[in-house]
Amino acid sequence: MPSEEIKTYTLKEIAEHSSPDSLWLLIDNGVYDVSKFMDEHPGGPEPLFDWAGKDATDAFEDAGHSADARELMKSYRVGELSEDEQKEINKEKTSKKCFWIRTVLLPVGVLVTALLAYKLFVRFSK
Repeated sequence: MPSEEIKTYTLKEIAEHSSPDSLWLLIDNGVYDVSKFMDEHPGGPEPLFDWAGKDATDAFEDAGHSADARELMKSYRVGELSEDEQKEINKEKTSKKCFWIRTVLLPVGVLVTALLAYKLFVRFSK
């Protein structure tokens, strides 16, 4: 039996599906048509509408979905995000992570190290 080719979509194509009749979500690079799931969604349709046509990965993970929910998702999968756009999103996430490290963690680390060094200097210079 030949394997089915996975359909790929761009962010623009996914964004076009943001109405109750055609509501798609992007989660972990998978594209899901949840139009027929809205009435069954345990959290109600609002969270689905909030993320209609968008990358809902963080919201999905933050909600702490169960293994059963993750299994159910598979039946709504219609494809995946194109490889080029996956690379672009990963680049953006890496850039944001590096920015946070450079602007927050590094200065805090330097400050803590300086304070510890100062305390040690004061303590041993008495």
